[in-house]
Amino acid sequence: MKKRDLLTLRDFSREEILALLQDSILLKKLRNAGAKYLNLLSGKTVAMIFEKPSTRTRASFTVAAYELGAFPVSYSSNELQLARGEPVKDVARVLSRYHDLIAARVYRHEDLEELARYSSVPVVNLLSDKYHPLQSLADYMTILEKKGKIDGVKITFVGDGTDNVLNSLIIAGVKLGAKITVASPRDYMPREDLVGKEYLSKIQVTEDPYEAVKDADVIYTDVFVSMGQEKEKEARLKAFLPRYQVNSELLKHVGREDFIVMHCLPAHRGEEITDEVVESKNSVVFDQAENRLHTSKAVLLHLLYPEWTKYLGKQPLHQ
Repeated sequence: MKKRDLLTLRDFSREEILALLQDSILLKKLRNAGAKYLNLLSGKTVAMIFEKPSTRTRASFTVAAYELGAFPVSYSSNELQLARGEPVKDVARVLSRYHDLIAARVYRHEDLEELARYSSVPVVNLLSDKYHPLQSLADYMTILEKKGKIDGVKITFVGDGTDNVLNSLIIAGVKLGAKITVASPRDYMPREDLVGKEYLSKIQVTEDPYEAVKDADVIYTDVFVSMGQEKEKEARLKAFLPRYQVNSELLKHVGREDFIVMHCLPAHRGEEITDEVVESKNSVVFDQAENRLHTSKAVLLHLLYPEWTKYLGKQPLHQ
């Protein structure tokens, strides 16, 4: 089987993304029906490299590998020789001789690209400064569950238009037919070098969050200060607050009651979103978090066992 990486969803077609979402929903149904452990990847090992802290990504990908029968091994950058200056290309060539897949959460997307270039096994982006494809898969799985469709659904993102989560949300959303609006301050609007001209030309961008949320099916936000941006905290909070906070006053302008509120977590409650909104009946943030598990399973199977559904009935389950 030819090696396939998942660094950004730019490299995946609409049909492939839909297949991943459909598989994710099937895997969730199987797990809820009692088929928690599947031996589909028995005998395989998965390496996970973490340069940044992680809760949902580490937990979901670890559990996904384990429940599929693979053995997950987690490395921090300090535990590898990366911290002492070993080239990324050398780490890639070594780890890919031990493991069947490498997943990495990195500060620089370019390091992820080099890891993939020199690895002989699939490489998965667990988050970089530019993209977070696994998050967007969980996001669209959640939208599909809650809204019954993605095509034509209006998604309004309020906050940092250069956000890595938003970049992946736009790329996948344009491919899937979502109507995306971004409300950001002028200095933080989506960038063509991160999103791509072909995607940027198909979304709406405004400085007015109140106009942006009108008739939205989905209101999405993320932190104003991401990991690695701590030195910009004062300037960023000044630019975003209070105008771009997702709060009850902003949500009054949606004009409908059946919208959902999304956040990739962790949330800085009181900054980009209020505690009241996170805990509201419209919030689906914890459904999003759960779906990180199911979409991680789908990605692992897509890259290591793409024919899994054909053989599912023949595979033994272990309880």
